[in-house]
Amino acid sequence: MKMHTNKGKLIRRLKIIEGQVRGLQDMLEKDTYCIDIITQTSAVKQALSGVEDALMENHLATCVVHQMKKGKESTAIGEILKVYHLKRK
Repeated sequence: MKMHTNKGKLIRRLKIIEGQVRGLQDMLEKDTYCIDIITQTSAVKQALSGVEDALMENHLATCVVHQMKKGKESTAIGEILKVYHLKRK
């Protein structure tokens, strides 16, 4: 299914996250204070969570709706449960 979410916007977010991860590597190499590194890792996790949320919203609005209309409710439910279980880990 086509993404309703702006793909370019998500790619830009991921590039920013990529830069943050490279920054974390630099911080470790430079022996940056541990709390500062942990603060940055938290920011990366939050940014990734935002990407996941946008992707899930798009999936629910497009793919799941399409599956339901096609009579594939069990597939839609299975995918949603899979993501739910992944998020709980």
